[in-house]
Amino acid sequence: MPTTRPLTSEKPSGPRSRKGAETRARLVGAAKEIFERDGFLDARISDIAERAGLSHGSFYHYFESKEEVFREVAAEVDERLSAPLQNVILDPTSAASPYERIHEAIRLHLESYRDEARIMGVIEQVARFDQQAGTSRSDRHQRYLAEMAESIANLQRHGLADDRLDPTIAAAGLGSMTYRFPEMWFVQGLLECEFDEGVEQLTLLFVMALGLRHAPFGEAEPVRPSPVEAQRQPG
Repeated sequence: MPTTRPLTSEKPSGPRSRKGAETRARLVGAAKEIFERDGFLDARISDIAERAGLSHGSFYHYFESKEEVFREVAAEVDERLSAPLQNVILDPTSAASPYERIHEAIRLHLESYRDEARIMGVIEQVARFDQQAGTSRSDRHQRYLAEMAESIANLQRHGLADDRLDPTIAAAGLGSMTYRFPEMWFVQGLLECEFDEGVEQLTLLFVMALGLRHAPFGEAEPVRPSPVEAQRQPG
């Protein structure tokens, strides 16, 4: 079964109406179910169309190929998993402390990843061998990391995070935990622990790495010097 559009002179027109947009969304939802069930390589366009209640040919009105619809599935899932960054950590109306924001964002992120573990396993695999899918995902992650770096820099400007940290490097390190940790836990099954304990431990790693410790509401404890630094300090 070919994964690309049959040779014609026409390009997919895509949705031009509300009904078209709904049909496209139905195809994306159907594709997600088929990729979860069959994996990427064994998924067939005919099965995606059938699951969406459409003819095989109708698929090509909206997508050029199986690869294209997969990239849209991956983008939607990535956006959902990254939503807590914008909705919780970077929320300008929130009165929560940095610790509370990080804890809630991690909880929501891990809940979403756990719910999407089957498709995330497929996305992680495909992103490693499909250059376009990998590049698109990398571009999204770079945007998220830039926002996280700015958030860390803002904490530093307010005296709430260790000013020895390089925001860009710290964001990359902490961001890698948010990607790799849930994959190891929910996809590969390399970790066994209670969900709440996993949330708490990952939160502790974040706040201690940033120098926040267990900060009271709206504040942070002073960053404690290391034993070596303490010996160097007078008095």
